[in-house]
Amino acid sequence: MIEHCVALLGCQDRPTDAIEDYCRYLNHSLRQRGFEMKLIRVPWVERGWPAALRELAQQAREWRGQWIFIQYTALSWSRRGFPWRLLGVLSVLQHAGARIAVIFHDAEPYPGTRTIDRVRRLIQLSIMRRAVQSSNVAVFTVPVPLISWVKVYPPNAVFIPVGANLPVSASCSSGFRDKSHEGLRVAIYGITGGEAGKKECVRIVDAMRSAAAKVCKLQLRAFGRNALDFAPFLVEELRCASVDVQVKGILSAEEVMQELCGADVMLFVRGGISSRRGSAIAGIACGLPVVAYFGSETGQPITDAGVMLVSEKEEQELRDALVRVLTDEDFRAQLAKRSRLAQERYFGWPAIAENFVQALSSRS
Repeated sequence: MIEHCVALLGCQDRPTDAIEDYCRYLNHSLRQRGFEMKLIRVPWVERGWPAALRELAQQAREWRGQWIFIQYTALSWSRRGFPWRLLGVLSVLQHAGARIAVIFHDAEPYPGTRTIDRVRRLIQLSIMRRAVQSSNVAVFTVPVPLISWVKVYPPNAVFIPVGANLPVSASCSSGFRDKSHEGLRVAIYGITGGEAGKKECVRIVDAMRSAAAKVCKLQLRAFGRNALDFAPFLVEELRCASVDVQVKGILSAEEVMQELCGADVMLFVRGGISSRRGSAIAGIACGLPVVAYFGSETGQPITDAGVMLVSEKEEQELRDALVRVLTDEDFRAQLAKRSRLAQERYFGWPAIAENFVQALSSRS
């Protein structure tokens, strides 16, 4: 017997929507376990909140007893990160008798030191706490003990990491590397926009220059969001280091997988790595060693994967880690094996779907 459920999304992110992709991959694996998830958006951007909530109330009449998976990020439910209208969504679903699961893709409120940042943070914290209290299941994508605002483990809370939004092939996840090219290849999947991206690129260049002094025919492949914006900088700054640099923009999931399966290591410098960072998990899913920063959300099972962690404050650690992974073939193979095992145990969609089924079953 098929159990029907709904993934409820807010506004669509562009040019790609990682949360929508997450829901589609999750649905594929849930379908094999007796669930059928329908994706529905609350069209508050197009129609305004009053009309959107009225439409939601009409749809929710058919949802009594069904699981509704609310996908939470602050910007999914607000243009500027003040998601207080989410309370109206929760109220509609409760009135309809639906069973509510809130999936926290944002595990922490947004940072910032301005007055408006502090106000935004207080509102986000209040909404997130209310969402936990109003839900039957609160799904956190980072380990609950690492979340700063959760002081007591809620009885309805579960931890389920995100997976890679990729059609990971058996050959790629088993460690097959496309070695039609000479030399060793470093992959960068996505760069933050604006000033943060500039700082990331400076760190990438610094680490690649150190590695190029030890490794012949070194290659850098950067792709994904904002990568093309920084292509001139990366190419020019690494020209004298004799690094073969190629930069691409937004790629299809299949193309991303091909790029990662052709790499030897992933370099992740977009803040601390964690179990909610899908771009980093994409590298793990493709069996790559990952050199990454340690952050406040870094913990198991990310630390079980083939991740070499360094401090964001110590530039030399990043240089040394990348050089070691590239120059020590046995060590690189050990890290790759750990990534493959972590993918199978924790980050593969079958494992994620099974965790969801267990969480829902225990609260049915």
